Amino acid sequence: MTDLFTPLQLGSLTIANRILMAPLTRTRADAGHVPNALMAEYYSQRASAGLIIAEATMAIAGHSAFWHEPGIYSTEQVAGWKLTTDAVHAAGGKIFLQIWHGGRACHPLLNDGAQPVAPSAIAITGDEVHTPQGKQPYVLPRELDDAELPGIVAGFKQAAINAELAGFDGVEVHGANGYLLDSFLRDGANKRSGPYGGSIENRARLLLEVVEAVSEVWGSDRVGLRISPLNSFNSMIDSDPLALVSWLAETLNGYDLAYLHVMRGDFFGIQHGDVLTPIREIYRGTLIANMGYSAAEANQALAQGGIDAVAFGVSFLANPDLPLRFKTGAELNAAKPESFYSPGPVGYTDYGFLS
Repeated sequence: MTDLFTPLQLGSLTIANRILMAPLTRTRADAGHVPNALMAEYYSQRASAGLIIAEATMAIAGHSAFWHEPGIYSTEQVAGWKLTTDAVHAAGGKIFLQIWHGGRACHPLLNDGAQPVAPSAIAITGDEVHTPQGKQPYVLPRELDDAELPGIVAGFKQAAINAELAGFDGVEVHGANGYLLDSFLRDGANKRSGPYGGSIENRARLLLEVVEAVSEVWGSDRVGLRISPLNSFNSMIDSDPLALVSWLAETLNGYDLAYLHVMRGDFFGIQHGDVLTPIREIYRGTLIANMGYSAAEANQALAQGGIDAVAFGVSFLANPDLPLRFKTGAELNAAKPESFYSPGPVGYTDYGFLS
């Protein structure tokens, strides 16, 4: 019977278990968004995951949304990430890089005064962004012109090339949580007309162009895609998320991806529904689920065939040896939210292992 410890074929990659580490923004990069040795230690500690999906990483310069998040657009960043991939591989692990554009979640104070960009001129409300001048409200983004979009696709493609140079095993395209690609995908943020607005097919166009461009670099069987059809984070909503995911699942059948990674719920509990069932009924590829799973629930879902693997977030953050703890039924370390985004090793590399 399939469980968390059954090996899995992800495209051309075989992983030893179905306990994945979800991408978790930790804001520990050095100046210039350069990854460092502390990050290498953090990820290598968690190399017993079937697959690590590294945190949201800037594909293109000038689109920072977290101040100290890493990038993958410069030679220094490639060299910095090589520390992590070498360390993870030396520990027997496998690691994908999540490539990302912050879109309207970016802020001028993080990007030399540049106004953020989006499908439509609609600002994020009800939250603030961390900047060098403290927390600040999000600003009104500039609506992108259609003629600018090929440059964004090219930026993602170069990020995929750089991820290969940095030694990753593949890449995950970040199409979730209200960042640029997701904001095009869902009609609460995309009010534009023309080839990138209106119908689901048009709203998905930029996301699929990025997936295709990245697949030209890696081969689609080393490319994953993450979506969050219900998540209201970053002021997101869609008028018909079930129609959206059904169309997307059918369309993605033609892409032969390593996996589709679905955030099943809403951080804030505002939007409700079951998106995994319709995706599972339609999508013929590997389906990874995320958000709030215990080991018991994950094993049940795997045994029933509803999903193929689970990506664990906060529990992996606080438990570097999470697979061993699941295997032995050991107690889990409690996470320390106050240090999720703070600098240095505290609450980052100092969580305890089982003795």
